[in-house]
Amino acid sequence: MIKGTSSSWIGTDESGKGDYFGPLVIAGFYIEKTRIKELIELGVRDSKRITSDNVMNKISNSLRKMNSHYSIVVIGPEKYNELYAKIKNLNRLLAWGHARVIENLLDKVDCEKVVTDQFGDEKFVLNALMKKGKRVLIELRPKAEDDLAVAAASILARAEFIKRMQSLSQEIGTDLPRGASSLVEEKARFLVQKHGPAILNKVAKMHFKTTKKIIKQ
Repeated sequence: MIKGTSSSWIGTDESGKGDYFGPLVIAGFYIEKTRIKELIELGVRDSKRITSDNVMNKISNSLRKMNSHYSIVVIGPEKYNELYAKIKNLNRLLAWGHARVIENLLDKVDCEKVVTDQFGDEKFVLNALMKKGKRVLIELRPKAEDDLAVAAASILARAEFIKRMQSLSQEIGTDLPRGASSLVEEKARFLVQKHGPAILNKVAKMHFKTTKKIIKQ
């Protein structure tokens, strides 16, 4: 296990939270201050500032090839819907995913600090952590993507989300749009007309208002 210092920390972020179709992806990246210049040279920044999928994938691949540590947890639509039905709270579900990523990384590195984007009450993450995770300082920070470790995690998460969306689109034979727009609603109606309402559980996050618009209850 790598010995942690005050000059190293873990950043976590997620992708897919606001997308009706596709999975929820949470990623974590371990950073050491001595490698900050390397990350900057790779072009690491908040994934929201990267508009090209090709650039996103290129940076993500470079991060994966670095001699560093990262973890990616993918919660596919069906598993997501199952968990949400039990937890009934998005922030608690997010906390569960972030906690899993943190624990995965703490199996590899001895780290004292974790920075993540603020999505809810800090106690949600703390309660979801297990033995190792409860020993680290968790910092939930607004606009945490300004932190390079969080930015790297955001790129890993978004690139994986895009990859999974492409696979899911191929699996059902139609392109699935991102986000939660009128275009998304139109595609959901098309899928229900073609396959029946049950298809949504396989490709979408069922608790979104879009579901009620499509399926009259």
